[in-house]
Amino acid sequence: MNATERTADVVIIGGGLGGVSATLAAARLGAKVILVEELDWLGGQLTSQAVPPDEYPWIEYLTASQSYATFRETIRDYYRRHMPLTDAARARVRLNPGQGNVSSLCHEPWVAVKAIDEILAPHVSAGRVTVLRKHRMVKAETDGDRIRTVHLRSLDDEKELVLTAPIFIDATEIGDLLEMANVEHVFGAEAQSQTNELHALPEADPFDQQAITWCLAADYLPDEDHTIDKPADYDRLKTLQLDCWPGPQLSWTLSDFVTHQPRERPLFVGPTDTDSLYDLWHARRIAYRQNFLPGSYASDITLANWPQMDYWEKPVVGVSAEAKALALAEARQFSLAFFYWMQTDAPRHDGGYGYRGLRLRGDVLGTMDGLAKQAYFREGRRIQAEFTVLEQHIGVEARPGQSGAERFADSVGIGAYRIDLHPSTRGRNTVDIDSFPFQIPLGALLPVRVENLLPACKNLGTTRVTNGAYREHATEWSIGEAAGTLAAFSLARKQPLRAVRADKDLLGDFQRTLEGQGVLLAWPSLGALTPVQRVGYQHAKR
Repeated sequence: MNATERTADVVIIGGGLGGVSATLAAARLGAKVILVEELDWLGGQLTSQAVPPDEYPWIEYLTASQSYATFRETIRDYYRRHMPLTDAARARVRLNPGQGNVSSLCHEPWVAVKAIDEILAPHVSAGRVTVLRKHRMVKAETDGDRIRTVHLRSLDDEKELVLTAPIFIDATEIGDLLEMANVEHVFGAEAQSQTNELHALPEADPFDQQAITWCLAADYLPDEDHTIDKPADYDRLKTLQLDCWPGPQLSWTLSDFVTHQPRERPLFVGPTDTDSLYDLWHARRIAYRQNFLPGSYASDITLANWPQMDYWEKPVVGVSAEAKALALAEARQFSLAFFYWMQTDAPRHDGGYGYRGLRLRGDVLGTMDGLAKQAYFREGRRIQAEFTVLEQHIGVEARPGQSGAERFADSVGIGAYRIDLHPSTRGRNTVDIDSFPFQIPLGALLPVRVENLLPACKNLGTTRVTNGAYREHATEWSIGEAAGTLAAFSLARKQPLRAVRADKDLLGDFQRTLEGQGVLLAWPSLGALTPVQRVGYQHAKR
């Protein structure tokens, strides 16, 4: 079969948040972009993986990226323009459709898909952006230190495409282009002797990887019975237990992320789903029925991405295709087993067992089975970079006597999140520790050898420890925005990617370009904030 050839200034493989922001950034500066996504939805962890945004707590007062702020408001505006909100909810400036407590913008994933399509639409209509959905990367060809082509196969008709560009960006969820193009990379855990990090392992172990989670959505109709078929492996999974956990994983008792002490986290603590803000139901609730006109929603809808659903039995990165497929299939069964347990065997708040009124809601996830389109991947392959971010650059405990994170002269953005590692495939417990608000150094976006490849998400130059802080939604957006801007800037200046960091004048011009696009390169001092920002920032940091 003869393949069709297409050429662009920038080819971006992966349509997650980093891929979307890279596309938007490059197109804003006039570059012609082809964005490739294997699924039919763009948005990655926010949409196809169904995880509501995990963001720093003062996101409403201080946003690292103007384009990310615009994206968030586009989601809210979609609700205001198209959804049956109450007058009070529609008038709320910081509308939180789900009133979940992990974010001030918990919402249904399909709405974020609409918002992404809306913000890309002007560039698509102008011919600057081509989006190839449902296309799988099957091969990458290289020539010395450069990627020459990427080959795709359409999942609809099996036709092949060959993409050529001067610059390629890997925005895949686990760094698939890095592997396919033989870009130097690492995965799993580094050794303490390599990184000198407090929380690195004594010995490197590439197959010590964080658990993945196959998320699901559900509502609750207490007078009905929506019990699913018993999962095939349920009897085994019902008693499965990490050695470091206080009991079986299918339980309301879990290991506290920080202290590792037993902690009770039930679905509900009272007779209604509004009795407690700190039960599982409220954590990632994506639709709060009281925000909508009576009768619009029969129930609240929640997104289940809970510790009991963390699948840690097998790794998915660096293994054969068959082993990866088996692990993903088991992760799906793991989530369904927990859901079935909640429906049938879980102790109820009133002394009974099972919430049979729990109903899977695949319609809000774009699926028929109630599960997300894709597993939630917390880590993948990471480039070997010119500069690697270590725990001693951002970790509070690793920076004794310091009042903030390391300041990078080559900063291309900012982020903030705790260092958050879930249980691992070697049975290790969580690592959940304080980190300072941090910067994204340009050196972490530059591979040690390959000249025309950039990372756009959690595949940048971090360690497994610091990746736990750099992997969340807002920071992924900022990483992608920096990569897309760098690609367009480099092409416009006719300069190699690596030269932008190496030349002080070029670096200054590039950083001013980012700032001109509304990107913050450093966390402001309190004196630089408006009174409203200052109050929000101080309150959230307490």
